[in-house]
Amino acid sequence: MRVSDACFTVLARKNQLAFARLGFAVAKKKVKRAVDRNRIKRVIREAFRLQHGDLGGFDLVIIAKMNVANKTNAQITRSILKHWAMIQKKCDTLSL
Repeated sequence: MRVSDACFTVLARKNQLAFARLGFAVAKKKVKRAVDRNRIKRVIREAFRLQHGDLGGFDLVIIAKMNVANKTNAQITRSILKHWAMIQKKCDTLSL
């Protein structure tokens, strides 16, 4: 399944494991400066670490969009948490 907003596109698929796995792409074409790419990846990793137990068995791939470099760390974290909530909600409705 796929969910998107102005900052990220998140792809998710159930896996056969009891824990979630994370992958992400922050392309140089989308975020020019290395310091911004590293900051974005650091914030994504931290948000994943804090929610890892609640995500269950998902494989998640996060793809950054063009204007994510202009966002603050709090805005990026809110966006990621919103995506994970939407993914869990979609998964719950699909399994019914």
